[in-house]
Amino acid sequence: MTVDAPPRASTVRPRPARTRRSRRTRREALQGWAYAAPTLLFVVFVFVVPLLLVVQMSASDWPLLAGNRGWNFPENYDKALTHRLFWDSIGFTVKYTVITTVILIGLGLGLALLVQESTRWKAILRTSFLVPSALGLASASLLFYVLYSPYAGPFAELMQSWGFTFLGTPDGALWSTVFLIVWRYAGFYMLLMLVGLQGIPDDVYEAARIDGASRWQTFRDVTVPLLKPTFALTIVMCVTGSLLAFEQFYILTKGGPDNSTMTVVQLIYSVAFQGQNDLGVAGALSVIVLLALIVINVFQLRAFRRDES
Repeated sequence: MTVDAPPRASTVRPRPARTRRSRRTRREALQGWAYAAPTLLFVVFVFVVPLLLVVQMSASDWPLLAGNRGWNFPENYDKALTHRLFWDSIGFTVKYTVITTVILIGLGLGLALLVQESTRWKAILRTSFLVPSALGLASASLLFYVLYSPYAGPFAELMQSWGFTFLGTPDGALWSTVFLIVWRYAGFYMLLMLVGLQGIPDDVYEAARIDGASRWQTFRDVTVPLLKPTFALTIVMCVTGSLLAFEQFYILTKGGPDNSTMTVVQLIYSVAFQGQNDLGVAGALSVIVLLALIVINVFQLRAFRRDES
């Protein structure tokens, strides 16, 4: 009589749960990097590489056409800061930025309050205010260039009889361009303000009405404080866009008359591709503008966060 031997225990041990979890985490991380890789490559080649190239240009003698290239830091920055149009372009750009920011933010809020109420014309008003935003800035500038033309525009005969030109004087060129920008972007900022207004709970307005607050008091003490995040976003966008203004002035005024509407970006273009053909000085101007934008945006965001706290 034989006795069967007991079955041997399996020598394969189950994997610890920690190992399986770590492998799953690594696999999910690899999948995330795979999904993000196209966007990362786009950002690197479209933004990071050109930025590094501009920094290299700003510290080098870099002619547009023929010529030797070599390190000359900080000569380009000295030429940029002492350029005859640098400070004038800075002053005009700041002036234009203040004007457009105040008008666009105020008008955008006014239009948002107008179309916020549920009326029979609400959809038509929203669409009509927003339609110009669908037109490209260059196309809109060309359209207004024809409208402002003293020869082919619809106001040509009237302007000739009055001896007036929209773009013939510094003030006329500035305000004509401001009108174009307000027409083009007012609907866009109205949309941003409308989103902020719709994010305010109705209970807050109901409590204000119960407390006997008037319309002005409700707007001053309820609407404006709760719109601070929206104001922060719109002001940063408007200031940044205005400081980088180029297409509208390049098409309408070419920086004239007598360089009175020369913006900083126009000056960079002029130094790089007109007259001097010096990419090194243009790169130095670009780096200065970039640093100024970073400082201004950080200051704005900190100011709004300080107000909220």
